[in-house]
Amino acid sequence: MSSPNNDLGHDFVSRIKRPSPLGSTVFVGLRLAEPLVQHAILSRNLGSSFINRFGGELLPFGTPVEPCIGLSPYRLILFLMSAGCSLKQIFWLTSLAEQEMPVKNALPISAANFIINTLNSLFFINKFTSAATDGAQDLDDSEFPSIPLLVGSTAYVTGVLLELVSEIQRKRFKKDSRNKGKNYSGGLFSLARHINYTGHILMRGGYALAAGGWIWGGLITAFFVRDFATRAIPILDNYCQKREPTFQFMTMAGFSSVVQGRGATVCIVQELSR
Repeated sequence: MSSPNNDLGHDFVSRIKRPSPLGSTVFVGLRLAEPLVQHAILSRNLGSSFINRFGGELLPFGTPVEPCIGLSPYRLILFLMSAGCSLKQIFWLTSLAEQEMPVKNALPISAANFIINTLNSLFFINKFTSAATDGAQDLDDSEFPSIPLLVGSTAYVTGVLLELVSEIQRKRFKKDSRNKGKNYSGGLFSLARHINYTGHILMRGGYALAAGGWIWGGLITAFFVRDFATRAIPILDNYCQKREPTFQFMTMAGFSSVVQGRGATVCIVQELSR
């Protein structure tokens, strides 16, 4: 018979609090290298043979902001989104996280980011799937910026700030020795039990929307909502309940919410699907 933890799925974030220099170095190195791949796709159409093989057509480059950058305004924004994802994760690991980052976790996390960001770039440079309206990428184009770029960029920035600020607030709470072993429910976490996950979904969905349009953005958003609701959140709540017995995990049909009780935080996590 499988254990409850196994039934919840695999946890890609270790809950063991100790240094992991090798795994952390691997993670930081891979995350720093990934934006360079996205730059090559956006500036030199790396992967164009893959697009042509499936009957696609390459989007025109547009006018570079600066010759040394080699990216049009639209492509530069997408590159900065890729770099922002990497820098945010590196900052989290080196400045906020207390848990170890073993190599066995660093590799799949980095690979997942690489695959999703690369698909974003490839969908953008393919004319048939690009979110660039009529190929408009320059400041003087009447169709620039496109609606997907505006909405996606807004969601991306909002998501990054939600995730980053909430994690910083939680880190400050944990630094106080009086809060040892307690679960944080203040700051942005008072708005939602897993506000950092909400931020991550907005960031990922916004990036995908800005690159590949409404359908691709919707698919990526739905993927992360389902993954968090059916795997990541139940795993984390199970971990929190073990640390603090007064943390009660309940499953019901509907959505997630937090109910403040006497001396305890009752976390009601409802399933998105029956």
